[in-house]
Amino acid sequence: QVQLVESGGGLVQAGGSLRLSCAASGRTFSTNVMGWFRQAPGKEREFVAAARWSGGSTYYADSVKGRFTISRDNAKSTVYLQMNSLKPEDTAVYYCAADPRAIPAMHPLYTYWGQGTQVTVSS
Repeated sequence: QVQLVESGGGLVQAGGSLRLSCAASGRTFSTNVMGWFRQAPGKEREFVAAARWSGGSTYYADSVKGRFTISRDNAKSTVYLQMNSLKPEDTAVYYCAADPRAIPAMHPLYTYWGQGTQVTVSS
């Protein structure tokens, strides 16, 4: 079992920045991939970014490329999402996810999910 706890969400003006953190605990040594998804009211959960735990591959949704950066600290079993140039359409609950399998990083097939953290971008 892996437990995921997100932090760092909040209210920010358009053009501002936030950094989300996701701390993993439990059987973290078996993690293959960690990702971020988001869900806005009335919309489906969508992929934001992901990173393989070994090898360094990263993946981004087209809507956040060039603005968001995913990074990880293996020693702390933590993944970060640096969000710059935020837009009102980035407003959503952001979820961290992890999986021990080599699943497609952009699909919501992850086994473990956090509770989510709210990000609100005002115009």
